[in-house]
Amino acid sequence: MGMLDGKVALITGAGRGIGREEALAMAKEGCDLVINDIGGGSDHLTKEFKIADSVVEECKNLGVKAIANYDSVVDYNKAKGMLDQAISEFGKLDIVVNNAGILRDRMIFNMTEEEFDAVIAVHLKGTFNLTKHAAVYFRSLGKENPTLKNFGRIINTASDSGLYGNPGQSNYGAAKSGIATFTIIVSRELAKYATVNCVVPSARTRMTTDLTPKMTGYMSAKTNDGFDVFHPSNFAPLVAYLASDAASNINGEVFRAIGDKVWVYRGWRAVKKISNNWKPFTPQQLAERVESELMVDLPSKREGAATKEDLFNL
Repeated sequence: MGMLDGKVALITGAGRGIGREEALAMAKEGCDLVINDIGGGSDHLTKEFKIADSVVEECKNLGVKAIANYDSVVDYNKAKGMLDQAISEFGKLDIVVNNAGILRDRMIFNMTEEEFDAVIAVHLKGTFNLTKHAAVYFRSLGKENPTLKNFGRIINTASDSGLYGNPGQSNYGAAKSGIATFTIIVSRELAKYATVNCVVPSARTRMTTDLTPKMTGYMSAKTNDGFDVFHPSNFAPLVAYLASDAASNINGEVFRAIGDKVWVYRGWRAVKKISNNWKPFTPQQLAERVESELMVDLPSKREGAATKEDLFNL
């Protein structure tokens, strides 16, 4: 018996890397799948149908049903078509995993409007498109059958760049931090019908090696006994768990996973304050007190980020 027996999932960007590993992990748990991938990978321009088709065959070989979809998540109506395809083929849809992504890294003074728009469109709008259509579907089922309780699962994908910021990725980081906040808000709106959670992978993929060559050495790290820390298969079980009934009480959370470790995050929080005896500050008072009081002994902006010691227990 698998944790996802009888479930149907749609995974976007599932032709390679993390999405493929998520599909395989869920297939091993008995989940039938719609494998969405345009086949263009990180450039999101060309199409190569065999990328999605090959993952479909891998999933079928694990004993589940699977079909391919080659449409772009950017298109609102085609995103709806992905859900319709799942329901037409399998009779229902239980799980949506928003994983599709691209990169257009550039320092802000060199970034073009097209590069900014493309990344926001795939990551943030693409996540909205699939989530919106899934929300309508889950809500409709829930209203038809009030005995159903948070039966749907939506799993969105953010990144370290969105949590901590990374020079050259203002477009990508803005989209990913937006996805994390989007998740928290939508989780409250859909609480009666579905859980909505966010995952933050750190894994070796084309986006973290081919498109970011300086990361290749770091992403190849292994422990002394040979454990491949950043292999994308290490991350996939978290998504399979969140997609299952065992995670029915987990909602509106942001999880980060690397290797054998999983973190749970909380968002923006105040770390220090100054006050002025119930009188508005003047600019002059702020000039005197912000640097000398408010900005002293603050935690690091990257507090909570995984360190080498965290990963390797050195």
